[in-house]
Amino acid sequence: MDLLYTPSQTQFREEVRAWLAAHVPAKKLASFDTAEGFEQHRQWEKTLAAGNWGMVTWPKEYGGRACDLIEWLIFEEEYYRAGAPLRVNQNGIFLLGPTLMEYGTDAQKERFISAMASGEEIWAQAWSEPNAGSDMAAIRCRADRDGDEFVINGQKIWSTRAVFADYAFGLFRTDPESSRHHGLSFILVPLDSPGVTVRPIEQLNGLPGFAEIFFDNVRVSDFNLLGGENQGWQIAMSTAGFERGLMLRSPARFQQASRRLVELYRKRRNDILDLSIEDSVVRCYMDAEAYALSTYQTASRLVAGGHIGAESSCNKIFWSELDIRIHETALSLLGARAEVEPETAEDHAELGSWLDGFLFSQSGPIYAGTNEIQRNIIAERMLGMPRK
Repeated sequence: MDLLYTPSQTQFREEVRAWLAAHVPAKKLASFDTAEGFEQHRQWEKTLAAGNWGMVTWPKEYGGRACDLIEWLIFEEEYYRAGAPLRVNQNGIFLLGPTLMEYGTDAQKERFISAMASGEEIWAQAWSEPNAGSDMAAIRCRADRDGDEFVINGQKIWSTRAVFADYAFGLFRTDPESSRHHGLSFILVPLDSPGVTVRPIEQLNGLPGFAEIFFDNVRVSDFNLLGGENQGWQIAMSTAGFERGLMLRSPARFQQASRRLVELYRKRRNDILDLSIEDSVVRCYMDAEAYALSTYQTASRLVAGGHIGAESSCNKIFWSELDIRIHETALSLLGARAEVEPETAEDHAELGSWLDGFLFSQSGPIYAGTNEIQRNIIAERMLGMPRK
């Protein structure tokens, strides 16, 4: 299969590459799981927005470039090739943004999307609760209507970016008599509201990438209700489709990691005692390229008016397990040095960010719906197998 680009797509790639070459910071930013790094990444989001690169698929009136999904994939390839900073607002631009485009009112789009694209407002997700992780239908956090406001009480957990974010989006139970996926609403919550308490959760690397959020009589305007009241399940499933199937983890992320893996193998091939590692390197590279081609196929279908369905669960399993394999293979190549945290320039040159990447990859089979849940979805909705 030959993947041929049109002249306009090639020109777009050259434009992206030139802009990134001129603007990507020469010095690596601090982790966005620190206060300093978070603000550095917010400034980078503003730099992207100044060039209308914040989210290229969005309409021009909202700070985008009205690109199609093929051009978005091209942008992502160049972005990762340039070594540009990770996107601190990925919950907003890749998950909530497309959902707002589909379900939001004109007033909501005007209020939230431009500020999201510019980096003025950074978003966290507030899905999981104690005893309601991948099973979002078990959500109990209440949002009771009081006139033109909702009064929220309850707890969310494992909320990505919530420690320093400005807003959170999530599902809340607005019908107290309902059960399972009925009676849920999709609400956008300012995290500086009175009654909100954010408690950081320390990761394996000691940084607070997640948080618990406690709501104690938190009042939120019903303007922040996305879609109809008690209609949140359908909207959340659309957001989950974006998360699992296409937007959250572009193939370029894994293509670039697999290329770095090949470079690492070439440097250390003479020190390898276990020859099976070479097979693992080849498999990782081939799988990353296969995922890219599959995503191009999906994007082409969506551009032609198609929809993404339960197959997004296949994608989620594939990229999350590929991420782990890439980093496990890298650590095997590094041997005992893999457990050393880089401190000097020489360490960084030799060890890169493989250890941090490995630690983060462990969460891949859990977030965006555990892979066990995704396998159930595939069995029931794609293969037609009985639920019991």
